[in-house]
Amino acid sequence: MHLHGTQQIENGHLTIGGVDTVELAKQYGTPLFVYDTALIRKRARGFKDTFEKLGVTAQVAYASKAFACVAAYQLAAQENLSLDVVSGGELYTAIKAGFPAERIHFHGNNKSVAELEMAFDTKIGCIVVDNFYEIALLKEIAEAKQQKMNILLRVTPGVEAHTHDFITTGQADSKFGFDLNNGQADEAFEQVKDHAYLNLLGLHCHIGSQIFETDGFALAASKVMNKMGTWKQEHGFECSVLNLGGGFGIRYTEEDKPLEPHVYVEEMIKSVQAEAEAVKLAMPEIWIEPGRSLVGDAGTSLYTVGSHKKVPGVREYIAVDGGMSDNIRPALYDAKYEAIIANKADQAKDATYTVAGKLCESGDKLMIDAALQKAESGDILAMFCTGAYGYSMASNYNRVPRPAVVFVEAGEHQLAIKRESYDDIVVNDLPLVLKKGE
Repeated sequence: MHLHGTQQIENGHLTIGGVDTVELAKQYGTPLFVYDTALIRKRARGFKDTFEKLGVTAQVAYASKAFACVAAYQLAAQENLSLDVVSGGELYTAIKAGFPAERIHFHGNNKSVAELEMAFDTKIGCIVVDNFYEIALLKEIAEAKQQKMNILLRVTPGVEAHTHDFITTGQADSKFGFDLNNGQADEAFEQVKDHAYLNLLGLHCHIGSQIFETDGFALAASKVMNKMGTWKQEHGFECSVLNLGGGFGIRYTEEDKPLEPHVYVEEMIKSVQAEAEAVKLAMPEIWIEPGRSLVGDAGTSLYTVGSHKKVPGVREYIAVDGGMSDNIRPALYDAKYEAIIANKADQAKDATYTVAGKLCESGDKLMIDAALQKAESGDILAMFCTGAYGYSMASNYNRVPRPAVVFVEAGEHQLAIKRESYDDIVVNDLPLVLKKGE
């Protein structure tokens, strides 16, 4: 059985951060997300410390779409990370959390006028520009406010990561960014390079997600650095920042073979240094955006087992008190996970179950034919590696309240997000006032 971070088996129970998960389930209820903050810190330092050790100026920005809340942003600030936000809601949360605005980078392919104005008003560090429509909006806003803003141009370098099609964004056919190969990136450069208020720092690219090798990053760095070299030769303009995005993989199941953070960073630095020398550029500041790789396997979902169902000759189901409302990934991506019965963690996995959720959808299955300890109603199921895109993609489908979130570290635990109540579900509902037609 593969355990993650500070997970251990003590007195037959799964513990995380020195805290008994069965006791957490009793105190906070289920479904419950439990985050191992020590593991998040370890991963963050793995990225940051490598840049520092190798003497390379860098920013490691937490790609917070993976999981965002006030406490998560404050944890990122404690670790001196920068922050990648993709909406006004994430930016608002970051500001409420007291995150240093100068270390916030704002992404997105359709930022609204209100979101861009919020970025200016809160004086964030950088906007990653995605399209020509956004350039026009930025010029209008910056000129009206007479306020400068750092920007990066997001480009698609035509490099595909070896990952699921639904979560690959670096190929030429993408809703994101200016194409590097058809002249769009050059046109965007022409539109912003001399603007009085838009300060072009450099280029951004993101080639995909759940990546287990470094070749794709090297190829992307080569293509983007070559474009930067061309702009220096033809326009005398030298970019100071190269953002290579994120996508660093984690282990969900035994088939996944992720690299340690320092390996990704070391190979990136090596590639960028070589390309800088080849195109006669100064070494740029490198920015990266780990999200899943910081919080993914630091998160564990706890559920209470309820009903059972046997389909003779086919499979045996157990149902839990959550499902696709708190983890849409199995239904959306056919994502695979591992799990144990937390209150029987020292027993053999000698049963096979399909773990169904409680939502009214036949596709609401969290795990199919999973090896588990013998399960009974009332047992606590712990599903590993749910820290990325679980809570952040959660919904109120079937009017199910979203779960609570707990952080644990060094024997302590704290509530980070309260469980929604039924009152929360209806708080924005309004009564019918239209009269019944004749």
